[in-house]
Amino acid sequence: MGDLLTELQCTQPPPANCFRLIILGSAKVGKTAIIKRFLHAEFQDTYTPTIEDFHRKIYKIRGEAFQLDILDTSGIHPFPAMRRLSFLTGDAFILVYSIESRESFEEVLRLREQIVESIRSAGSNNGNNKSRPKNLPVPMIIAGNKTDREASRVVPTGEVTHVMQRLKDNVAVVECSAKDNQGVLDVFSTLFSLADFPDEMIPNAERRISLTHGGNLLPRRHDSAHKSMNRRRHGISLRRRLSDAYSALILNVRRPSIRTDLLVVQAKSENTSTPRGKRRRHRNSVKKTDSYQPSLDEADEVLGGLKKKSSKCSIL
Repeated sequence: MGDLLTELQCTQPPPANCFRLIILGSAKVGKTAIIKRFLHAEFQDTYTPTIEDFHRKIYKIRGEAFQLDILDTSGIHPFPAMRRLSFLTGDAFILVYSIESRESFEEVLRLREQIVESIRSAGSNNGNNKSRPKNLPVPMIIAGNKTDREASRVVPTGEVTHVMQRLKDNVAVVECSAKDNQGVLDVFSTLFSLADFPDEMIPNAERRISLTHGGNLLPRRHDSAHKSMNRRRHGISLRRRLSDAYSALILNVRRPSIRTDLLVVQAKSENTSTPRGKRRRHRNSVKKTDSYQPSLDEADEVLGGLKKKSSKCSIL
């Protein structure tokens, strides 16, 4: 375990393999609680207002490094320009509301509109004058938290689903309870699939894929021995591929500077004409450019001091 942690501490993922997830919503809806469940498998019943928290997780997948940054935002935004900048740096979004607060659900709808409009506007104003299509999908999850308080529900599940269906966006609805640890992994699994992140980054990916292909590991009554062996080998190779993936949660990492975020936005705007469905293949072919170099410099600074910081590692 120590060797794996040391390896990840010295890892610097290429810019094309760096993703940012942004979680937004009204105050007191449980944004931080959802993140803590995902990253630390813990829940704190006391409420502490969040100004802004930044988390980083490094993955090693089939010999290649990937980075997931999670930005936990405040429910109050006194600086609209900074809020819009955070929208533009995001690759995927979780919008959280409480099932016992209609106001928080209405805020989620406003946030969705602001995110989509900001990203489309950035695409239409880039140097190449290539506007984003109106139906551009933005990977997004609408998370209805606090299902443990069903008796206080004021936002029906059917209403939320109906609204999202009318919007026809790349948006999924998942209800969860950070307190009871119900549905939290589904929130992230669904979002990572929508965003086309590597399969090994999806929570419980090994179990999910093993179950999907599990039937192929057992021979059917009329299968030949040769076909049965091929199925066994196929299932084993899938499990081996996922078992080779592991990750480390990097603690005390600092948020990238505003200048770095602006350069990331500039680099993204130059590629806005790439369809989201093909974005992952395109991202993996991106070469290191001057636009991305500041983030690499900052990664050097952060990762260079990891050995002096406490970190924890988990096998996926």
